Amino acid sequence: MTRAESTEQRQDGRAARTPRDRAQYWVCAFLALLGVLVIVDASQIPAFTASNDPIGPKPVPIILGALCIVLAAFYALDVARGGRGEAEGGEAADPDAGFDWRTIGLLCAVFIANALVIDWLGWVIAGSLLFYGSALILGSKRYVLALAAAVALSLATFYGFAIGMGVGLPAGVLQGIL
Repeated sequence: MTRAESTEQRQDGRAARTPRDRAQYWVCAFLALLGVLVIVDASQIPAFTASNDPIGPKPVPIILGALCIVLAAFYALDVARGGRGEAEGGEAADPDAGFDWRTIGLLCAVFIANALVIDWLGWVIAGSLLFYGSALILGSKRYVLALAAAVALSLATFYGFAIGMGVGLPAGVLQGIL
């Protein structure tokens, strides 16, 4: 047996050779690199404390970066031991089908259009167009419901960011109304 193969028990008790999925090691490396980058970036945050936040903003990203590294190590160990993910039984997509480049292109166009008009139109209008356009491109036939959901979602995120987190999203042409 080569290093690229692992063993798996068959129902009759004999070992069967299955190829190891080396691509999973790239996922492990990405998670570890992400963890290191988060830790390095968090270490650049200046020391800041307040009466309502005595520890400051540094610990949370450092903990998350460390958890990414630990997760990468455990995942690499699982892959080395021959662990494999199970295929989803309820997956409706055909894994052998090619990409739907038209849908991908249209979604990219909607995202680019959103980035171009967000400062001028504001988040509520640009976000509504983004959500509504995405719903239509992905096949929604319930036009009024999709539009209502898009407007509600963009308003909720606008006020969620403004009130909940204190982050102002651009109001655009609706400045003074929102």
